[in-house]
Amino acid sequence: MAIGYETMGDGAHRVLALHGWFGDHTTFQPLSEALSLNDFTYVSVAYRGYGISRQISGSYTMKEIAADVLEVADTLGWAEFSLIGHSMGGMAVQRILADASARVRKLVAITPVPASGVPFDEQTWQLFSGASTSRDNRRMIIDFSTGNRLSKAWIDHIARYSEETSTREAFAGYLQAWAKTDFHTEIMGKTLPVKVIVGANDGALTADVMKATYLSWYPNASLEVMPNAGHYPMNETPVALATSIEAFLRA
Repeated sequence: MAIGYETMGDGAHRVLALHGWFGDHTTFQPLSEALSLNDFTYVSVAYRGYGISRQISGSYTMKEIAADVLEVADTLGWAEFSLIGHSMGGMAVQRILADASARVRKLVAITPVPASGVPFDEQTWQLFSGASTSRDNRRMIIDFSTGNRLSKAWIDHIARYSEETSTREAFAGYLQAWAKTDFHTEIMGKTLPVKVIVGANDGALTADVMKATYLSWYPNASLEVMPNAGHYPMNETPVALATSIEAFLRA
């Protein structure tokens, strides 16, 4: 079975967009009305066990995501492309960069997991590892990562959607992948343009985390802190996020 993906636009600048742990191929749809679809082609991929790839099983690793996305690019006939990754997808786009550096034009990392993984204390690990079987755990993670300030109805929607559109096996497997994988030495010093975007209200993947990782690894990296956003700027501030992404891709 082929990995599923959806396309927005038909422009000359080709972009592969990768979702986070709670997302799927629909993650970037809230940006659609603010994107320049005559100038860019955006392809949003669903990982194995998620969304329109839900029926495809796998090993649920960063290497597997990268191989699947590169296969999609080959199927599309894309020799070169830019990459956008949200959260876990921020780590995945770096794995693609490590495996196919010559094909990547630019990289946009949105509230991203670093290529070195994420350290957890025991209590936090129990919260995250229990999220595959507990919607309450999912709600708590989403609420914390958006600053404990957003509508409970929206938080419940994100938690419920992720529960309904991903398999428990994939959800649990990808946690191990993004939390405990470390390949940052493979991408250190890459000179392509990199833009890192974090939300001012994200309590975990903060500007300080990005300065210690992305900005120290990539000599041509820049950081933007998006006001009034937490971990999900595509939902919280979609027009501002789309504007920022395309200004960087055009530059």
